[in-house]
Amino acid sequence: MMFESTKGTCPEAGFFEAMRRGLAPDGGLYMPVSIPGIDFSEHLSGSELHFAELAADMAQPYLDTELSEERIRSVARDAFNFPLELKEIGQNLYVLELFHGPTLAFKDFGARFMARLFSEQASKAGEKITILVATSGDTGSAVANGFYNVEGVEVCILYPKGRISRLQEMQMATLGGNIRAMEVSGVFDDCQRLVKQAIMDESLRSEIQLSSANSINIARLIPQSFYYAYASLLLQRMKMEMDAPVFSVPSGNFGNLTGGLVAERMGMATSGFIAATNQNSVVPEFLSGGEYRPRKSVPTISNAMDVGDPSNFSRIRYLFGGSDSAIRSALKGYWFDDNHTREAILELHRRTGYLMCPHTATGYLAASAWRKKNGSEKPVVVLGTAHPVKFRDVIEPVTGEPVEVPERLQSCLEGEKQAKELKPEFPDFKKALLKQA
Repeated sequence: MMFESTKGTCPEAGFFEAMRRGLAPDGGLYMPVSIPGIDFSEHLSGSELHFAELAADMAQPYLDTELSEERIRSVARDAFNFPLELKEIGQNLYVLELFHGPTLAFKDFGARFMARLFSEQASKAGEKITILVATSGDTGSAVANGFYNVEGVEVCILYPKGRISRLQEMQMATLGGNIRAMEVSGVFDDCQRLVKQAIMDESLRSEIQLSSANSINIARLIPQSFYYAYASLLLQRMKMEMDAPVFSVPSGNFGNLTGGLVAERMGMATSGFIAATNQNSVVPEFLSGGEYRPRKSVPTISNAMDVGDPSNFSRIRYLFGGSDSAIRSALKGYWFDDNHTREAILELHRRTGYLMCPHTATGYLAASAWRKKNGSEKPVVVLGTAHPVKFRDVIEPVTGEPVEVPERLQSCLEGEKQAKELKPEFPDFKKALLKQA
């Protein structure tokens, strides 16, 4: 399959070339020239629904000219060697728990799949590549873990100083080896800008093979479609007479929501999508009829969604042919401040005992707001994006109860931080990259 830029002013590329580039030469984001349809019916039969097999079937059309079916299935089985769970927390209300991977965040799905594809590419091409990552929270730790000690790959992670949790920071800043962490004195948008500038800098690219593992990379986006289809199929297997679900998606850079839209275009059964955000409400304001006006992000307790200029919104526009009215018809948006988020965490915990991270809580709030406005009893699946322990500094004061730290996370909290401080200036970043190349 071939991929084209959302800006449409440069040549098409195969999957591995698009993955390696990260950004298209014209500054656009890669998307499939056509989104393939999938027959999901075979996954409704049988004794069990296997996520890795479903993922391989969905990945096959995108990778068919790059890897054999056997290698694609091997990559999927190795990447997705952890569970995902669908839990009912109310009448026809579910949480799809995507945080049972190594770093306890949904980013493990994209990062681990992508890391294995880069390893496949490196072994074929015999070259070394540097992966650049801007993170507002969980992307960095997931990428660091997924790429740690992957042969032929160096990783440079940029994160905003003082704007991520200590656990998130230590998960990516204590590994060392082929993982380099850079603590930027700015906000996430500064980190993302530096990554984009580096990838588009021809003189830098002539010295170093560069790519990105942010959600701007097509290899991160495609795996984020897999679990939507899994949840839809799982509900159909549980209750064949049930309406197709609505998905409520905590949204920052909007790659996760774009993945859901791709799954829908592939043939997944769904009744629609809800974009849930915090006070960085650029997209919900647009969906309510306002202009799309990016602005500087503001810090919140749901920090992975602190994005004022979501990169993947260009992909959403691409999918809808640039029609604002079509986007507004397909997506509903809601935003909530930190007080509402804390109240939601406490309310659900008191009522059911279920504990949500702040990001999942915005999805829960948006699902409730959508139901109230529409009077609908359709099933709603809230994407559970991170384990509560990653935000225990927020949650424990709210519930008054400690959040247990899984044993596998305790070691990174006790590790030595290895992060270089960086000003949000491109010349400084470029110099650092060339020095460590």
